[in-house]
Amino acid sequence: MKIVNYCKESYNELVHKTTWPSMSELTNSAVIVLVASLITSLIIWLIDLGFEEIMKFVYGLLA
Repeated sequence: MKIVNYCKESYNELVHKTTWPSMSELTNSAVIVLVASLITSLIIWLIDLGFEEIMKFVYGLLA
């Protein structure tokens, strides 16, 4: 009986008490996440490139 109550209350909360974003809000959020992901990946790529050059220099000194 507890499971049935839980399901009914969950459904009621999702249908009547939850505020869902509009399509424009959802699109804006998706664009922000996409831009932030691209910027983060660019920064990580640049750091990786820098470490690669540093390691090439260090290995050149040791060779």
